[in-house]
Amino acid sequence: MNMIKKIKRRSLLVNFSKGAMGAFALGSTSVIATSCNKAETQSEVSSPKPKKPVLMKVGCQHGGTGKENLEFLARHGVFNIDGGSPKFIEGVGWDLEDSLAKKEACEKYGISLDAYHLPLSSAGIDKVDTPNIMLGKSPERDREIEMIQQMITVAAKTDVKILMYNTIIHEILRTGQTLDPKRGNALYSTWNYEEALKRNEPKTIAGDVSIDEMYERITYLLDRILPVAEEYNIKLANHIADPPTPVGYRGITRWNSPDVFEGIKRFAQLYDSPSHGFNLCLGTTAEGLKDPRTEILPIIKWVGERKQIFNIHMRNIKGGWNNFMEVYPDNGDMNFVEVIRALRDVEYDGMVMPDHTPSHEDPASYLQGHAFSFGYNIALIQAVANEV
Repeated sequence: MNMIKKIKRRSLLVNFSKGAMGAFALGSTSVIATSCNKAETQSEVSSPKPKKPVLMKVGCQHGGTGKENLEFLARHGVFNIDGGSPKFIEGVGWDLEDSLAKKEACEKYGISLDAYHLPLSSAGIDKVDTPNIMLGKSPERDREIEMIQQMITVAAKTDVKILMYNTIIHEILRTGQTLDPKRGNALYSTWNYEEALKRNEPKTIAGDVSIDEMYERITYLLDRILPVAEEYNIKLANHIADPPTPVGYRGITRWNSPDVFEGIKRFAQLYDSPSHGFNLCLGTTAEGLKDPRTEILPIIKWVGERKQIFNIHMRNIKGGWNNFMEVYPDNGDMNFVEVIRALRDVEYDGMVMPDHTPSHEDPASYLQGHAFSFGYNIALIQAVANEV
């Protein structure tokens, strides 16, 4: 599919008048004050301050579009989802008939199929269907990009408006789990950079890749798929590389490292396009911060005001740069009431979804973690929606 085109880049204080002061001198103070107070009171009653609209909704990216999962979501008040991916046809892309079947299955439960995941996942370079894109190998990557272009058209024909993707070489990096006896022996997925260095793990098949090489591969991809996304009114939502790491860790410098906010800015400003933005994972972003509670809010504001937040992963952590664990949404370092307010203030209208919920020994821990997070997120949105 030859749809390449050039994309534009780019970098109440009240002052009394002398007349009022004269009235004060003539003993008219009480009359003036009473009149002003009545006027203010009447104004407040007749013109209450309007509430800021809350446009976001709770979503989910796990479980697929089977009957069991769709009923689970509907029972828990979740009516917007990322449906995963349609069937993959080798050398072609996605199966349109399967995509349409997924949409029909969702509609039976009043659920909106809002997003899919492209085969550029967080599983690592050796576990995806399109590895050559981030390996930078031509002409292999050109054939893979053609499949991505086809997938965009399938999404459009199914009325799916958001496509999630990752631009990474390393998979998600973790060093173990942390037990929390105070939360029923919950297990928190943990990353400690010093511990990771002790393991002396080898480089990937990609070898050494600098930050500039990472961006060359990213722009090579986006130069070719953004025009297609724009044509079909599809938003491409890039996930933050998880976690941000120091320069050159196991040969790779991730596109958002070592300063996660600067990385976000650099990626955001690659293109001036309504199709170019983020699957803004709050947990992953916080992993690159020293004080997640305060530092996450300016990031939401900056990206949100540019209208480049296409999806939100509502994941909380304890810790930050080089040392953190993923916890429940209510017991992490970020205050999610403040986060929802920040999203409201930038008029974010997409999904807010659980991500990486803690596990435990109960076989139903996955469902329990998501059910807790669904209820928590719904209550947060309703509470903030009722604030003046």
